[in-house]
Amino acid sequence: MASGRLLPLLLGTLGALCYHKAYGISVKTDNQHVTAKEFQEAMLSCKYSAGKGIIPRVEWKKLTARDVSFVYYKGDLVGDLKGRAEMIDSSIRIRNVTRKDSARYRCEVSAPTEGRQNLAETIITLTVLVASAAPSCEVPSSAMSGTVVQLSCKENEGSPASEYKWYRNGVALLENTGTGSAKRGNISYTMNKKTGTLLFNTVSKKDTGEYYCEASNGIGLPQKCSVKRMQVDDLNISGIIAAVVVVALVMALCGLGVFYAQKKGYFSKESSSQKKSSDYKYTPSEKDFKHTKSFVI
Repeated sequence: MASGRLLPLLLGTLGALCYHKAYGISVKTDNQHVTAKEFQEAMLSCKYSAGKGIIPRVEWKKLTARDVSFVYYKGDLVGDLKGRAEMIDSSIRIRNVTRKDSARYRCEVSAPTEGRQNLAETIITLTVLVASAAPSCEVPSSAMSGTVVQLSCKENEGSPASEYKWYRNGVALLENTGTGSAKRGNISYTMNKKTGTLLFNTVSKKDTGEYYCEASNGIGLPQKCSVKRMQVDDLNISGIIAAVVVVALVMALCGLGVFYAQKKGYFSKESSSQKKSSDYKYTPSEKDFKHTKSFVI
């Protein structure tokens, strides 16, 4: 009796296992993290295995922070990869990658089964390596000794991000973070190779020179900006004092001149002359009266 009940159960279990084997799908990739230099080729590998008699559907999607888009759909390459990639079985070979291709790609393999959709997938990350571009440098043309001066260097094209090195008169400056054991007593600046800043907390005349910056990320040759000269001069205290004294003397002489003119009455004479001129009234003479009378007649 028990054996009669056990036999159907065993047959059902065996049938379920055979069904899973027939309709199960598995997906794998040879390389989950693909790197390629810009304008070279890259292979996005996707391999699957499916049960006998199954014709699976393969789709590829590009995953970015903004959206999800198809790159292979209904048997055709679409979107960003159309015209510059090809399918090799279920894998994608991109002939000339660009920096815009850096993203995650998902290979999806699906097949309909009785009552449900069987789906398997794998994700590949593509990183496109881009060489550094010529950086933009900001170097002040002049500075006063004892002041704080910052030089900056930046470029935004390289991937991975560039690191920076500063040169003065053609000689590379040593990196100095300004903290801990990396600080060097004889160096008057702080240089950060990650941000590209060169900071002088108290610039001096010995810092005068021609400066340029170099950017590099290990992809291609290092790139540099044009050479710019920074001239550092001491603050001329004696010149400033002399200028102040001259201005004070000029103002004192002007004041004395005005005082002397008032004392001599130059301003009062001019005022009285203007007053007499304004108080004068014209009175017609007898001659003028006769002339007017004869004119009327």
